[in-house]
Amino acid sequence: MVRRPVAWVVAVILLAEAFGVAALNWFMGVVVDRQDMSLAGLDPHHMSMTAKIGAVVFGLYFALCALVALLVAVRDRAPAGLGRILLISVAVVHGLLGAVAWGLLGWRAFLFMILVLALVVLLLMTYDRAEGAGAAADGGAGPGPQDGGTRPEPEPEPGPRKDTSAAGPVTPPAPTTP
Repeated sequence: MVRRPVAWVVAVILLAEAFGVAALNWFMGVVVDRQDMSLAGLDPHHMSMTAKIGAVVFGLYFALCALVALLVAVRDRAPAGLGRILLISVAVVHGLLGAVAWGLLGWRAFLFMILVLALVVLLLMTYDRAEGAGAAADGGAGPGPQDGGTRPEPEPEPGPRKDTSAAGPVTPPAPTTP
């Protein structure tokens, strides 16, 4: 019930952040370019170009993460593979940005970053719980006859296990209290 609206909200917020981060970095590049000062001997033109490149890279990164969240909202399926990795990485980025924002920008910026972090984690966790509950209700045996598949036969119980490790059998530690 909550999954799709959360995915839509995450997609909108990440897309807005993509434009905001790109615009802010581009503006910083323009400001550095118009100044004729050097920072520790660095060329102002190089600093301006790296700020503009950073604007494009981070803007595209957040836009790609927004696209993943949008696809999750439209398909109503959990992200997989690269999409899941992107959403996890954007959650980590928001955690780190929240920690930096607390010291530099104040509690309101921190609260916004942590709110976005919570929404991304909620997006990832609600889909995990729904799929995990489906697998548990299904018995964890894979696709059933209703899905067009056949259930695999259960594996036979193995006989007594032989310990093949080089260290030998593991014994529990002895109690140390009198």
